[in-house]
Amino acid sequence: MSKKKTALITGIGGQDGSYLSEHLTTLGYEVHGIIRRHSVAENQDSRLKNVAGQIHTHYGDLLDYPSLARIVKDVNPDEIYNLGAMSHVRISFDMPSFTIQTNALGVLNMLEVYRTTCPKARFYQASSSEMFGNSVDEDGCQRLTTPMNPVSPYGCSKVLGYNLVRHYRHAYRLHACNGILFNHESPRRGTNFVTNKVVKTAVEIRKGIKDKLELGNLDSYRDWGHSKDYTRAMMRIINHDTPEDFIVATGETHSVRNLCEVVFTKLGMD
Repeated sequence: MSKKKTALITGIGGQDGSYLSEHLTTLGYEVHGIIRRHSVAENQDSRLKNVAGQIHTHYGDLLDYPSLARIVKDVNPDEIYNLGAMSHVRISFDMPSFTIQTNALGVLNMLEVYRTTCPKARFYQASSSEMFGNSVDEDGCQRLTTPMNPVSPYGCSKVLGYNLVRHYRHAYRLHACNGILFNHESPRRGTNFVTNKVVKTAVEIRKGIKDKLELGNLDSYRDWGHSKDYTRAMMRIINHDTPEDFIVATGETHSVRNLCEVVFTKLGMD
């Protein structure tokens, strides 16, 4: 009888972490997750209701090396998914130092604990399309060979994390890989992200609670996928025969204007 696989997820309480935990438990994994302490306990695991009682959670922080070392040693995972991050691009301008520390030094901490504690495990790093910034190839696409010229503290921090994973893979022969994910959404997305902001505010306008929706550039284009699909891609990336870096995207772009048109039309509004 084969040994039950164990997975450790940082940022398990987020959109991606919650969907990933559901996929893994369905496949028979023993799932452990790291959560940061919040002053309101209910906010820590509100997205994990579907796997309540099926997973194990541990208090820790990507910037607290001792907590990471303790958790990884106790769990001894076969797979590590580093999804924890300061994940909001615009807010990264307000909190650049925290963003760089969490998304870069936090990755370094995880890689060091991984290297010294369970080097036979497999490691997945949640990288981002924001690393490319405004760099686009002549055919209008972005690919692994596209220059990375980030235009936000968030993008800069993700580039460093991405390169650290590549360095550790080559320097220490670890099964460490990057998934460069383009935008992915779901009903579990926070309401300060544009997709859920549009949906929530449109509903409030429909109900007469608000009278307007304030947005920035309506002609900004994004490649939007679904988090549930993209977390399945993470599992395929980490279980690939050789550790490599992959881009996950739909290949289609839509404008914020188009998003608004779809949402307001669904609600019977102009």
